[in-house]
Amino acid sequence: MASNSHYFDMKYYAFKETPKGVRIFWQVMKYVVLVICCLMVIIPLLTVFIGSLKTKQEVLTTSAFTLPASPQWGNFADAFIKGNVMKGLLNTAFILVVTCVGSILTGTMTAFVVQRFQMLFTRAVKGVYLVTSLLPTITMQISVYQIVTKLHLIDTYAAPIILMIGTDIISVSIFIQFLDNISVSLDESAILDGCSYPRVYWSIILPMLRPAIATVLVMKFVSVYNDFYTPYLYMHNHRVVSTALSDFANQSSVDWNVIFAGVIICIIPTLIMFLSMQKSIYSNLVSGSVKE
Repeated sequence: MASNSHYFDMKYYAFKETPKGVRIFWQVMKYVVLVICCLMVIIPLLTVFIGSLKTKQEVLTTSAFTLPASPQWGNFADAFIKGNVMKGLLNTAFILVVTCVGSILTGTMTAFVVQRFQMLFTRAVKGVYLVTSLLPTITMQISVYQIVTKLHLIDTYAAPIILMIGTDIISVSIFIQFLDNISVSLDESAILDGCSYPRVYWSIILPMLRPAIATVLVMKFVSVYNDFYTPYLYMHNHRVVSTALSDFANQSSVDWNVIFAGVIICIIPTLIMFLSMQKSIYSNLVSGSVKE
């Protein structure tokens, strides 16, 4: 009887095998899409690198893929020194460190309180964060600029740092989602052993959020590093990476060869950051934690 039932189930749920030609087609299509995606990334970088080795005249008169007659390695020195890329990197590094640390601390603390303490206040805070994420940032720039001006923060490092930390709603959402997968039993066990809530946060929650922290760090790094609007609007006399190269573009001419060289220099820190953090991003979320 059992064997007949098993036969019936197997017969009922039998699936028709995909034809070999269809499987080969999808395999080929998969690699075609991957190659196209790779080319979409590699070709712009290749054209920028080739352009960084040309003279100003060659950039204007030759094709983007035409190799330079004589590589102009001096373009990198001009971008690094005359273009204030070095100073921009130092200013960007300072803003990045403070912004990333501030975003991690405020984001994880907010997520811990909102996710672990279910009360009217925390639900209201969570709702405010969700509503704020729906508002277009550009519509609030006039009010934000007036507030920053009245606080005398124009042309200071504090303006972009405060704005980039205070509007980090996506990071809070990521931390809340990660906390949903961390068992509350860990908190309860620690509290029974005599830990306070700050100790639970520092000793248990924060270490277990390392994959989420790595993800947020990469996102924050790229966001702050590539941000042109905020430094250009609030930091007139302090150049960062994104605004340093704008000095080579004016109403009369644009030194594309030097700008291309500066772009290549500016890509290197982002590439190093991603390569060093990718293991943490793709690692297991909470290996070894208690499961309910």
